[in-house]
Amino acid sequence: MDPGDPACDPASDPATRDPTGDPTAQSVPTGQDPLLFLQSLQMLWSTRELRQLREEAWRGFAALDDPLTSLLDMLDGSQGWRGRGPSLEAWVACELKRWLQTRPRPRPAQGSPGLKQLQARAVRVLAESPPSLVEPLVSIFQLQDADRSPLLAHIHRLHQEGRFKEAVVLGTKLQLQPDLDFETMSAPLLLQDKVHLVERYVDSLPDLQQRLLALLDSWCQPGFDIRVVARWYPQVTSVRLERLSPRELSRQVLRLLERYGLDPALCPNMITQQHLAALRYLCHKRLVERSLSQESWAEHVQGLVGQNQWLQEQLLQLLTAHNDAAVVARCVLDLSLPTEQLPATVATELNRLRLQEGTTEAPFEDREDDHYQLPIAREDIHFLASWEALSRHQEELLQPGQVVGVDLEWKPSFCAGGRPRASLMQVAVEGRVFLLDLPKLLSPAGGPAPRAFSRLVSRLLSEPSVTKLGYGMAGDLRSLGASYPALAHAEKQLRGSLDLLQVHKQMRVVDMPAPGVDGARGPRGLSLLVQQVLGKPLDKTQQLSNWDRRPLGEGQLVYAATDAYCLLEVYWALCREPARFHLSGDLARSLRLGRSDRSRMQEPPRLQKALASPRQVPAEGVAIPEVRARAFRVVCDSMLQGLARSLRCLGVDVLVLGAGEDHRRAAEVARQEGRVILTSGLPYQKLRAQVGAGRCLSVDCSLRARQQAKAVLRHFNVRVTPADIFSRCQACNCDQYLKVSKDMMKQLVWLGSHPEGPSSTAGVSPGCCHPTGLLRSFPPLFLRFGARAGATHAVSDLP
Repeated sequence: MDPGDPACDPASDPATRDPTGDPTAQSVPTGQDPLLFLQSLQMLWSTRELRQLREEAWRGFAALDDPLTSLLDMLDGSQGWRGRGPSLEAWVACELKRWLQTRPRPRPAQGSPGLKQLQARAVRVLAESPPSLVEPLVSIFQLQDADRSPLLAHIHRLHQEGRFKEAVVLGTKLQLQPDLDFETMSAPLLLQDKVHLVERYVDSLPDLQQRLLALLDSWCQPGFDIRVVARWYPQVTSVRLERLSPRELSRQVLRLLERYGLDPALCPNMITQQHLAALRYLCHKRLVERSLSQESWAEHVQGLVGQNQWLQEQLLQLLTAHNDAAVVARCVLDLSLPTEQLPATVATELNRLRLQEGTTEAPFEDREDDHYQLPIAREDIHFLASWEALSRHQEELLQPGQVVGVDLEWKPSFCAGGRPRASLMQVAVEGRVFLLDLPKLLSPAGGPAPRAFSRLVSRLLSEPSVTKLGYGMAGDLRSLGASYPALAHAEKQLRGSLDLLQVHKQMRVVDMPAPGVDGARGPRGLSLLVQQVLGKPLDKTQQLSNWDRRPLGEGQLVYAATDAYCLLEVYWALCREPARFHLSGDLARSLRLGRSDRSRMQEPPRLQKALASPRQVPAEGVAIPEVRARAFRVVCDSMLQGLARSLRCLGVDVLVLGAGEDHRRAAEVARQEGRVILTSGLPYQKLRAQVGAGRCLSVDCSLRARQQAKAVLRHFNVRVTPADIFSRCQACNCDQYLKVSKDMMKQLVWLGSHPEGPSSTAGVSPGCCHPTGLLRSFPPLFLRFGARAGATHAVSDLP
């Protein structure tokens, strides 16, 4: 540790406690000269002997008649602290602050002449101090309570010299923010992208927080040139213009609004910039991806633009940049936008549309053959807005052994204020889809009908014999719980579920893009999965429609039903042909049950954790033989300690690499002892090449240890019996136990918690403590067990 480093917490660092011990235990001479004291520390400072330096410093502090005056005398009489970099004087000041915190001493009373004199001297020193001296001087001399005039003058001088960071930091420490001009202090730092310093400056000051947001919002104003502000501060040489664009500033404002809990209406320019970003997004969805209906597009855009003339101009620029005059004309007509600046081709098309008695959608809207089609009749889609209607379908929804698809819809939001309320819950069973009107079914809150509906949803989610399919289901259920307090625990209640998003991440499809790698116009997410499995993507033109509107449009009803029902068809297709998508584990075994037996399945397959990734798929058509837990032997990466303990609890023989041990050691052990390698991350590719096929598995580190263990057991078809559970020690992997009496177990527990006892040097296996004296009491057992395992474990009936 560098003695010049002042960052140390006296409450937590043992070295900051009095290194001289009890002050009453030794006689310390008083009246020591401060400069001689400083010189005595110089040699130790030059050798960086921190511990000895601190001991000498603390002894010297105790010998000083007046440590506060002596510190100022030291600083007045030396020059070393005036330069840049660590200095002995700054280190002594930091140590004196710590010493005073651990040794409360009588100090001059607040406002007394003595303290005022010391503060005046400290302010003069502060004017020449480097940053390392500011904190200890402010703390030792209570400068936040000193005369503000010289302090303010010093801060203004720092600002005029272009030392903006030092000025703001000092103003923050001295709590002088109310006496300083906020914009003058903060603008230079904001120009340099040092927002974090300004955030500290306004911390716990609501008025300044609002002024910060108002300043940033003023920079978001349409047409504002941030370079004008930069010219006001010529000393700022590193202006981060790329971080001061309206888009970046809007993000900062939105973050601060959320942090301070303020109303977004305080920042109208930020809202305008958000609306512009939303317009760009919607125009891209409508004109480039062609994945948004004209009706939905027009509704959202009208709500965003309103009567804002600047946004209308920006929208016209976005539209005219598109080369499809017919589509642009349709948009202009639907929104009644100004036509003065339209290109001639668009104006001509607009006149043609106005002459027509009825207009039609653009041709690309009705390409049904290009998308997945719902395979059930329209009358099998049931929109349920009352408990009376829903209660007639309870048995159908809760039928044991069936598979259901679950999805949610909500009105999209393009402004600040969090995620909107869920509007629709879709539940698909074979041959039918139920669309549940959440606002109607859950109001009034606390009423008998909403309580009955909440119980039904809880029963459906928690029933393990009903397999719930979803795509990103956890996020949907979190939104459901956030929208309706009656369903706040929906995510925690989920049992017997399968998230097809996790399956999708681990699929391999020949000649098809992987999730998240598709082109700009290609399908994504669930639509991509449906295309890869069923041959055609979903039609997503209704995805961003207004799901709060009642009644829902026909297109919305069909879209909502399709989004839920496709989950069933994807699942059935994966069950029929798992090898085609390189899936294994429980999914492959569920195929043998056949679709006709699905209703008799009492335990839904936990597919998402058992699927093997593309880099660890067993050969097609090769059945994995069952192996007993005690016969299964693995070697684990040192980063998988939790997985190792979980597997040992189930009887698996697990060796773990030591911290820092080369990963190649795992391959050596695996070859010599016939073990399987469990690893994660980059070492997988190298280790896989050094062992036989199927002898190395990459473990998903995003899972908990128990989930990892389940995935490993399923992947290698390991059978665990009740006799295997707790048959090995989690700590040392030993599988031999010695039964002892309750009294002796109590002795072992006591000895294990008192390592300073006489038995602490006994030879034990790594991770376990067994006093030699105890083991010698059972020489036949010890020799027999020790020869086989190298250690024994004592057990008893002690609860």
